[in-house]
Amino acid sequence: MTPQQLQEFKSWFDRYVAGFYADDDYVNSNLKLKEDHSRRVCEEMLYLAGALNLTENDTLIAETIAILHDIGRFKQFAEYNTYNDARSTNHCRLGVEILRETKILSSLPENDRLTIEKAINLHGVKTLPPALAEPDLRFCRLIRDADKLDVFYVAIGYYESCRHDPSSLMLELEFPDQPVCTPEVVDAVMSEQAIDYTALQTLNDMILCQLGWVYDINFAPALRRIKEKAYLETLITFLPRTEEVARVREKVLTYTDSRLRHNASHRTAARRTSSYNHLTPEG
Repeated sequence: MTPQQLQEFKSWFDRYVAGFYADDDYVNSNLKLKEDHSRRVCEEMLYLAGALNLTENDTLIAETIAILHDIGRFKQFAEYNTYNDARSTNHCRLGVEILRETKILSSLPENDRLTIEKAINLHGVKTLPPALAEPDLRFCRLIRDADKLDVFYVAIGYYESCRHDPSSLMLELEFPDQPVCTPEVVDAVMSEQAIDYTALQTLNDMILCQLGWVYDINFAPALRRIKEKAYLETLITFLPRTEEVARVREKVLTYTDSRLRHNASHRTAARRTSSYNHLTPEG
């Protein structure tokens, strides 16, 4: 893959997305949310690629996945007026359908095209298939980490707006803002289990779900970025000040610190033996 091909994909993305904007401020605000998100995920992907010392070709593939990973969101919102997959359509599968219909990736070798499509198709699943092999596994893990890094940033800004002036919010509110947490969701976070989105009932549940994403972060540089930007601590401030939330806070922060310490000791030992593989999940 070449830098020129990546630029062609980015230019196509610009033209494709521009075609969905109209005279509705609410629709435009939600489209802009995903457009800006896609560009920032590219930045997060480049951060991960640099931290993991990816090859130039792998970096180009990873950035292509990043700019196109949510391409299905625009048609989804235009047709259904929601980003909720359960109430509309699976945006990941829709994105792959769009890429195949437009043949935008046809200039790529088939193996690269299939890898990109698979990463886009699987970036939103609850857990990755256990039989997924390299290089598909690597790129699926990369986009899931890069995507989460920016969603943390977006979510915090969203919750800040809800707290200070919810009437001015021009974005979709998927869950009611109620002062309760669903026990099933709390239990899943405490037991380090992936959370089924169908279990979410309130905005607090969504925040808990996002806190639980820390268990699904694949690469240590992504985990370090979460720690450095204090995303988890900030998300917790939007939850009720209860004993169960205090336990959740202790759980996710202790888990994060433990994994980072483990990775630091692993890197030190690996340097001594010159056997460290930076593309393992703890890379």
